[in-house]
Amino acid sequence: MHQKGSKPSMTTSPTPPTTRTKVLLVDDHDLIRKGLRHAFERDRQFEVVGEAATAAEGVRQAGALQPDVVIMDLRLPDGSGLEATRALRKSSATMGIVVLTMYAGDDQLFGALEAGASAFVPKTAPADEVVAAARHAASSPSAFTAADLAEAMKRRLAPSGPQLSPREGQVLRLLADGMSVAGIAKQLFVSESTAKTHISKLYEKLGAANRAQALMTALRLGLLEAPDAPKF
Repeated sequence: MHQKGSKPSMTTSPTPPTTRTKVLLVDDHDLIRKGLRHAFERDRQFEVVGEAATAAEGVRQAGALQPDVVIMDLRLPDGSGLEATRALRKSSATMGIVVLTMYAGDDQLFGALEAGASAFVPKTAPADEVVAAARHAASSPSAFTAADLAEAMKRRLAPSGPQLSPREGQVLRLLADGMSVAGIAKQLFVSESTAKTHISKLYEKLGAANRAQALMTALRLGLLEAPDAPKF
C-alpha cells in the first residue's frame, strides 16, 4: 500500500528485443565475406549467423541455421551458385536468396531468376546495395529484383533478326514494290550511287546476294507485312 500523499512508483517494462534478420554468407573469397559481414553488422536489422566457401557447405549450413537470407556467390569451387539456389528454393519458399556475382550479364541474371533467387546484384555494386537487396529478399523472397532487370527484359524480348534503320526500311519497301535503282533514287531524293549504297547495306544485313533473296528473307523475318508482298 502507498502512504497518503505519496505517488505510486512507476515501473517501466524493458523493450522487447527486435528479432534480427539472419543472414548466411556463401562466397569462396574470404575478403568478400569479411566485407559483407562488416556491411551487415553496421545495420541493426541484420545478424550474420554463418559463412560458407562452397556450394555444398552453403546448402548444408542453410539447412542447419535456417537463415532468413542467403547471399550466394554465382561461381563456387565445387559448383554453380545457381544449382545451390535451386536446392535452397526447393527446400524453402520463404528463404530470401541474393545472387552475388562478378559475371553480371543477361544470361546470369535470367539464370538467377529461373533458379528462384530473390535478387541479383553484381559484385561491383556498393555494399549498401547488397544490404538493400537482402532487405528486399527477406520481405519478398518470391519477388525477383535486379537493377538492370527492365533493360535486360527489353534485350531479351527484342527481335532476334537484323535491325533496319528507317532509311533501310524505306529501301526495302521500295524494292518490294519492284522499283528500279533509278526509281528508288528519285523517290528518296538521292543520287543513284547513294541508292545503290543503301541497297548494298540492306543486302548485307539480310545476308542476301540479290533482290529476290533480300525480299524472301525480309518476309521470313517479318520485316515486310502482307500489303508489302514483293513484286519480283
